[in-house]
Amino acid sequence: METLTAHRQLDGRGRTITTFVVYAAAQTLEDMAEGETLELVTDDFEPFQADIAAWCRATGHRLAETHSSADGLHFLIEKGRTVSKDTNLAMVISVDGLEELLSPLGFALGAALEGINVQLYFQGPGVRVVARGFKPKLKGWGRPFSRFAAAGMTKTGHIPAQEKLAQLRSLGAEVYVCGGSLDHFKVSREDFIFDDLEVVEYLTFVSIMEDADIHIFT
Repeated sequence: METLTAHRQLDGRGRTITTFVVYAAAQTLEDMAEGETLELVTDDFEPFQADIAAWCRATGHRLAETHSSADGLHFLIEKGRTVSKDTNLAMVISVDGLEELLSPLGFALGAALEGINVQLYFQGPGVRVVARGFKPKLKGWGRPFSRFAAAGMTKTGHIPAQEKLAQLRSLGAEVYVCGGSLDHFKVSREDFIFDDLEVVEYLTFVSIMEDADIHIFT
């Protein structure tokens, strides 16, 4: 029976958002050689087993071993050769609420982690997401409790929207901003958190969507 020894260890316990943990694993593997192994330890949270296995299949890494112990789930991941993909995802984000941003940015990050080319188009209230100082808030009656809700989300691994955007860009995602929405929602180019964002309108992003395999609208 094959016995593998981990070259590196990563403790992902305390976070139950799989994209948060997998992003950390991907960054660690980036600095390792093909064939080396990473031991990833997570909380005993059921989605980790399926999600980490799916990520390994999608990216060419080998999930050599999985077992549970009193201190959590243990995954032994052997670094594989990078898998090149021609799959493209085009996503339109029109929301700026604390909870409303979770799914679109989570799906985008999951796609980017699997090697899919991601293009994001922020329009309407969504343009506020790319402005410095942006802090998403709960909608409706829960708005006064936004700071406490955000702290709870961050603790589980739902990091702030702009940090997720930085992760996405580090994975090659392209970000576009609707020019027509900027004045209406009082955002200027000087406010952008990144200097190289492209300000476009519908025609540009429709041409991007035409070449995309996956479309998501929020």
